[in-house]
Amino acid sequence: MPRLRPHRFTLRVGPAALVLLALAAPVRANEPVPQGIVSVQVDNAKVIRLPEKTQTVVVGNPMIADITLQKNGVVVLTGKSFGTTNLIALDGKGAMLAESTISVQAPQASIITVQRGLDRESYSCTPNCQPSVQLGDAAKYFDDTSKQAEARRTMATQNR
Repeated sequence: MPRLRPHRFTLRVGPAALVLLALAAPVRANEPVPQGIVSVQVDNAKVIRLPEKTQTVVVGNPMIADITLQKNGVVVLTGKSFGTTNLIALDGKGAMLAESTISVQAPQASIITVQRGLDRESYSCTPNCQPSVQLGDAAKYFDDTSKQAEARRTMATQNR
C-alpha cells in the first residue's frame, strides 16, 4: 500500500507582484469594508477594532448594543438587549469605511428557564442555580429579583 505524504505548497511573490499589490491597495481603501456579523451576549462586552481614519461611529439601535470609544480605533461593544442592529464607521468626510451587523444573543451555557403557565423565570446555574433576571421574565419575578440584587449591592458598597 503506498504511503501518502503531505504536500507543501510555497507561493513565491516577485518584486513586480509586490509593486502591483502596493499600487492596488489605495484604490480599495475607499471602498466600504464588509465586516460580517459581530456576536455578543447580553450584559457582555467585546473589544473590536475600527478601520483607520474612523471619525464617527453610529449604532443603529442603541437599545440593543452600545459602544464606548477607546484609544487607537478600539471600541468596546456591549450587548444591552436581544436583537440585531448595525454599526457604521465613517471617516471625517462622512464616507462609510465599514458596516457590521451586530447580533446580541442570550447567554446559553448556564441559564435555565422555568416556565410556569405564562410566567417565565430564569436561573443562572454555575453550578448551583440562583435567580438571574433576563429579558422576557415575568414582571413580578423580574422586579422582585432586581430589588433583591440592588439591595445586596447597596449593602456591599456601604460597608467599604
